[in-house]
Amino acid sequence: MLLFGRKRLLVVLGSCSTILSLLTPIQCVSSNPDSLNQSYKAVQPLELTPKLSLQLKLHAFLLWSSVGFLMPIGVLLIRVTNNVKSTRSIRILFYCHVASQIVAVILATAGAVLSISNFENAFNNTHQRIGLALYGFIWLQPLIGFLRPDRGVRFRSIWYLTHWLLGIAICVVGVANVYIGIHTYHERTGRSVRPWTVLLTVEVSAMAFVYLFQDRWNHVVRQQQQQEAAALGDDDDDDDEQSEEHVYPANDHKEVAVVP
Repeated sequence: MLLFGRKRLLVVLGSCSTILSLLTPIQCVSSNPDSLNQSYKAVQPLELTPKLSLQLKLHAFLLWSSVGFLMPIGVLLIRVTNNVKSTRSIRILFYCHVASQIVAVILATAGAVLSISNFENAFNNTHQRIGLALYGFIWLQPLIGFLRPDRGVRFRSIWYLTHWLLGIAICVVGVANVYIGIHTYHERTGRSVRPWTVLLTVEVSAMAFVYLFQDRWNHVVRQQQQQEAAALGDDDDDDDEQSEEHVYPANDHKEVAVVP
């Protein structure tokens, strides 16, 4: 089953790569003066009117809130369920995860509508092309989430890996595109974006730290319990815990079916 699941994941990754390649136009050198003029105009400084400035800031805020904040928060919330034993707490975290992702999709949709209706949509730069691909995957992800198989069904693990992989990819590529958008804004307007870049870096670093730390929290708690048991001289409990650690080493992957 795991081999079959890996093949399915390779198919998904191949499809994603194909879509991204189709969205990237092939650029060639042309001697046509019109083409040269269009390329020249594409790098002209952007003249910011108060209305356009507000629209750009709103677009940046919507996409940052979506792929730069709410979607990573949703990933962290669902991972917390690995360390929770209460069924009620798991359900609360799961529904918080769903709510955060739904709001993230709504905000991304609003950002897409704003950019399509008000900005230049030549898709001749990296930020626009990645953004277009992200919109498609962002709308695909909740559909995959709602098609979740029941626990115990054969394709449950395949669904989980696909949903997890696509969610992580959207978060990583989305954050990268926010950086690209900030850089593009700086190039087109000449305005300083250093404070926003620093703030985004601090936020991403904090979320990455929490994401990585979650994997080790259970191991830390188990080691602390063993030390307390050893200090009390409870040999029986210590033997049981060592046996449990032998069966479930720290590097083993946890069961993926943790949500209702």
